[in-house]
Amino acid sequence: MHLKVESLGKRYGIFPPSVTDLSFSLKHGELLGLLGPSGCGKTTTLRMISGLVSATSGKITVGGQDVTQLPTFRRNMGVMFQSYALFPHMTVAENVAFGLEMRKVPKDEIARRVASALALVHLEKVGERKPRQLSGGQQQRVALARALVIEPDILLLDEPLSNLDAKLRDNMRNEIRDIQQRLSITTVFVTHDQTEAMAICDRIVVMNGGKLEQMGTPREIYETPATPMVADFVGRINRLSGRWAGKDMVSLGESHIRVRNQGVEGNSVLVMVRPHRIRLVKHDQPEGATADNVVPGVLRQITYIGDTLQYAVEALGGIVLVDEATRFAASGHHPGDRVLLCWAAGDTLTFDMVTPQ
Repeated sequence: MHLKVESLGKRYGIFPPSVTDLSFSLKHGELLGLLGPSGCGKTTTLRMISGLVSATSGKITVGGQDVTQLPTFRRNMGVMFQSYALFPHMTVAENVAFGLEMRKVPKDEIARRVASALALVHLEKVGERKPRQLSGGQQQRVALARALVIEPDILLLDEPLSNLDAKLRDNMRNEIRDIQQRLSITTVFVTHDQTEAMAICDRIVVMNGGKLEQMGTPREIYETPATPMVADFVGRINRLSGRWAGKDMVSLGESHIRVRNQGVEGNSVLVMVRPHRIRLVKHDQPEGATADNVVPGVLRQITYIGDTLQYAVEALGGIVLVDEATRFAASGHHPGDRVLLCWAAGDTLTFDMVTPQ
């Protein structure tokens, strides 16, 4: 493994630990996402890896070398901050060259590498401008070029897209992934946006309360979440409380549904189903209700959000959300209609909650 984090922890004085017993590793050229809600310890972890924050416990190795106690400048890591942290009094080229100058790289080598880094991020013509003369997206590219120009062993990105508007964020996300793959550079990407993590990361570490909640590929995290927190954080999802009614059956109020796992009859269970995995069928057209689970309900609200229609259905003792692509959504649904909710047992996540009473 190129980067290895073992039992990493950070505590500030008498306060609860920011990070506790965190372990993960990356292969050379892999892009790993640190994903989780604000305050979960993502940025603290990144700063410990970079050396900007000292670890209270644990070990960090790069290429087999223990770097836990090394100062930042000896770790050869490129860091891109959320704020970009560009020097306003310097030109773009001077900002990019700064790290090389600190490393006493010869001037002709600096000029060559700065030109190459700016070309990599498509900013060849703005080297003499000041950061204030650039757009947010251009400033982000400068910050990326500055992190890459030192030819780091590890690239660390701390919420690099959070200051951009939605469309530019999508474009830059793809550019970062393209550059990372072309350079085959080992990268840690911190984000609270599950879409960003799912789109560009080879693997994802989901953090919660300073601890590792689950680690896996984007598909594993989304399709087989290890905990309710992961299921809830990575994508929209319905939550329903029930009891096991058999090997693969759960009782939800007056209804029984089939699920993909098995539990002990009588135990309380949390049932979770993603809105886009549920199909809405008119109550008077039961011939279209072909699925493992078919549950009656009453449509209470319809929300149009462009590509998607979101339905709120009163069913199973609560409100169940259903998403359908606008183009394929059935016409004629209205609030107050009786409907049928249809979905597969394989799309039903379950998490045991308590022991039998």
